[in-house]
Amino acid sequence: MSGLIVLAVPILLIVVVIAGVWKVFEKAGQPGWAAIIPIYNLYVLTQVAGMAWWWVLLCMIPFVNVIGFILISLGVAKNFGKGAGFAVGLIFLGFIFYPILGFGDAVYGTASPAPQPAA
Repeated sequence: MSGLIVLAVPILLIVVVIAGVWKVFEKAGQPGWAAIIPIYNLYVLTQVAGMAWWWVLLCMIPFVNVIGFILISLGVAKNFGKGAGFAVGLIFLGFIFYPILGFGDAVYGTASPAPQPAA
């Protein structure tokens, strides 16, 4: 019985994350099924983040990929109107924050404008 629980919890977590990323892609006008296709899902994520396709190639290079994933997460958070704190959540706790982004009330394309200096 405990072996079944040990197997079921990770599978449930994977399903929730895939569903969250699927919804994020759909909110951004991308195909949701792209969430389950390796490498292509990274390409779609760069599109959601508003970045060039060649970031996918950079994410394949060890150590460089860390910077790439940080910048992609910042772009995704920004394009959904979220701040750097939410991007940190996407980076370190993506299994929680992608479902929040996908199933929450965040709207794609609501990047907050840069603050204007006081006159």
